[in-house]
Formats: sequence, C-alpha cells, structure tokens
Amino acid sequence: MPRRPNLIVVCIDSLRQDHVGAYRRLGGGTGVGAAADAPVFAGLRPPATPGLDAFAAHSLCFTNAYPCNIPTIPIRHELMTGHFGLHQRAWQPLVPTDLTAAEILAAEGYTCALVSDTYHYRAPGMNFHRGFHAYEWIRGNEYDPWVSAPTRRSVDDYVTPGYDARWRGRVAQYLANTDGFGRDRPGDWFAAQVADRAVHWLRANRDRRPVFLWIDSFDPHEPWDPPAPFDLYRPAGYAGPRLVMPMGGRALDWATPEQVDQIRGLYAGEVASVDAALGQVLAALAEQGYLEDSVVLVLADHGHPLADHGKFLKGPDRMYSELLKVPFMLHLPGGRRGVTDTLVQYPDVLPTLLDLLGLGAYGQTMTGRSFRDVAAGGAETHRDVTVSGFHAAVDRAVRDGRWSYVRRPGDEPDELYDLRADPRERTNRIDEAPAVAQGLLARVAPQFLRQRVRAVKGLMGRYELGSGSVG
Repeated sequence: MPRRPNLIVVCIDSLRQDHVGAYRRLGGGTGVGAAADAPVFAGLRPPATPGLDAFAAHSLCFTNAYPCNIPTIPIRHELMTGHFGLHQRAWQPLVPTDLTAAEILAAEGYTCALVSDTYHYRAPGMNFHRGFHAYEWIRGNEYDPWVSAPTRRSVDDYVTPGYDARWRGRVAQYLANTDGFGRDRPGDWFAAQVADRAVHWLRANRDRRPVFLWIDSFDPHEPWDPPAPFDLYRPAGYAGPRLVMPMGGRALDWATPEQVDQIRGLYAGEVASVDAALGQVLAALAEQGYLEDSVVLVLADHGHPLADHGKFLKGPDRMYSELLKVPFMLHLPGGRRGVTDTLVQYPDVLPTLLDLLGLGAYGQTMTGRSFRDVAAGGAETHRDVTVSGFHAAVDRAVRDGRWSYVRRPGDEPDELYDLRADPRERTNRIDEAPAVAQGLLARVAPQFLRQRVRAVKGLMGRYELGSGSVG
C-alpha cells in the first residue's frame, strides 16, 4: 500500500487577511477587501510578510474561509474535530466523546506532535493535547501565569490613565513573563521559540513517516510587542507609552488618535516578526522535502479589530471583515495553485484534510463537509453561505461571498453590507435591501441563531424559535 502523505498544519492566532502581502496584492473583485490603502494603514506601512508570501506562491489561497464559533478554543475545536459548535459549544475542554484529528491519525499509523505557545491549550483540564504522541509548550505569552515575581519595569510606561486595575494587572503579568527577553534578540520571543522547536521536530522526524505536526503560534495575538528588528511600523516621532495591550470598548475613550496609530503599528510589527519566524518553518518544509510528500495548511483562527469600527480586540459586536477575514493557504504536492473565492467554514477543514490523506470515510460522521473537489479538483462551489459568531452572544454574521448580514440582538439595528462595493463595511444597506438579508437568513440553520429571531421585513414565521435559547 502506498505511504500516506504527511500532514502539517500551521495555525496562527489573530492574523488579519489584509496584513498578508500576498492577499493585499489580490485586491479587485476577489472579495478580499484588503487593499493596501485601507484606513487601518492610513499614514502607516503594511507589514512585510515574505515568508507567507512565498508559501502562498505554491498554494491554493482561499479568500472566503471563515471560522464559525469564535474565538480561540471554540475555533480549535472546530478545526480538530470537524464539527460545528456555535449552537452548543462554549469555551470548554475537549470532552470524552470528541474525536480529534490526532486521535484519528494516531490510529492510522501517524506520529502526531503539537508545538505551541497558545497557553489556553495547556490550561488545567483543557486537554487539547489529547491524542498527540509528543507535545511541547512554550510558556509566558499574553498573561499566562508563568512568572510570579513582579516585573522590573514600570507598568505606567505601557498603559494610559484610562486603563483600569484589571488591565494593568494583565500588562504587569506579560511584562513579568518577558523581563528576561532581549529586544535585540528576536530568538527570545514566542513565535521564534515555536518555530525553532517545530523545525527541530521536522528534521528529527523526517524518516518517521507518515507524520502529523500541528504548529500553533499564539502571536500575533496581543500583546503586540515586536522585537526591535521588526518594530518598524509605528508613526515617527511618537513619544507616549508603549501600548502593547489595547483594551476593549471605544478606543478613543482610553487612547488618543496618535496612540491608536501606535498600537496599529505595533500589530504590524508583530505580524512581521511572526512571518519571519514561521517563514523559517516553511523554508524547512521545502529544504527537508516535506512539500513533496505532505499536505500543508497555513491558516489563522480569526483576524483582529484594530479600531476599524471604533474598537480593538475580539467581541461579538465586531462581526466585520477585520475579525472574520483570514489567510488560508493549502498546499498539495503537485496540486492546485492560485486563488479561489469558494466559501468554506472551519468545520469543513478536518473532513477535507482526511479526504486528501485517503481517509475520507472518517468525515461521514462529521458535521463539516469535505471541499476536496475545490482543493484538488478545481471546483469553485462548496457552501452557499457561512455563519460566524460567539456562542455566548446572539450577534451573527451571515455571508454569501458578496453580502454580509449582521444580525444584532434586542433593539439594535441589523446591518447589511455589499462587500464588493463597500469592502470596509461603512454603508449599512439593511433598509434598502431587506430581501437580501431575508434570503441570507433563510439559508442558516435556526439552531445557530440561539435566541428568538427578530423578523427582517417579513421574514417567514418558521424561524420564530421562541423566547428561550436554542442549543
């Protein structure tokens, strides 16, 4: 029997599609909405991403691959199990009935490893390393409770007077974790450590086939504190605090416009530093011959708002492209290259990968659906719509490639955007095109909506689910 392909997954946290050069260059009618002249780059340079750009050149780049159940841990559940969780899955550990990619592939003879600094994986009881033969944790990112000694630096140099005690404490934990890091030593920083250990594993296990390696970089998740060689994107002349960890809420309530731009520049620098680190992994895949016998997927779990609509950080009220649009690049040995606008969702990922490995039968019990015909066969259709949201909230974004309908709770006005004409989602067209919103919502399983659906200009009564929650 022929040897099955290896599988390498590189998952990057909080990476916006419009901050990857290969996607910015697509532009036009692809639905990317990621032109380099976007408002978030006003007066600032987009980050350099040569590593991801090089990988994109020999991959199939999806412009419309969407997470469903946001954020970090619910998305990992979708990716690792092939199941939708938005209607019933909170931020929670794996449960005994979950069957993960590592467990499936280990049973099929794969050597499975996980390398990550995403500390939510290793939080007590989370159990997302289950099924892997080997796993390596890099400690200290964000406010991972790693170092108990107080920071040697002044927290006041990293906050504004608008920061409350909770956020000051988070900043203090991060500073304590990184007190020993050198700003002129990029190798000290988290993405570089992840990359170094991943490259070591790839080299050491090259003769152990087939293998499954899941590489998970928490950066460019905040805090955004790029080492000096990559801290090149902030406005010149800025002399205020280094705001590495923005707060939620209206940005201008706790920061000045100059500070907002400074934070955006720090994010760009963080993206550049992550690209440089993971670029080493992608280069090692080529050097070691993995690209010739491996399925390789590089994706982000979600993007990140940079006050595009007034707020930083993730949140259920930020159902816009800055949160939802992500890079998603799939490499098959000798396979399809280029760009596709096909709509796919993250529960579709595992059934697809298993299908590409010759193990598609496992996908029969998953709620996601394989898009192998798109990845390997040149098809251009998969889903009619995608739905995204937070399990604990009622806000939902429903998209069909052109339109984005954002359903809001209570008496808040719903929103409808034409992504082709208005990729930055500035003009709400809900009042002039209610039938579009009605058509989008009619294609979404009612379970995803959780609470009673408000009628959208005569929406049919079968979607009235009652006043209680669903799932």
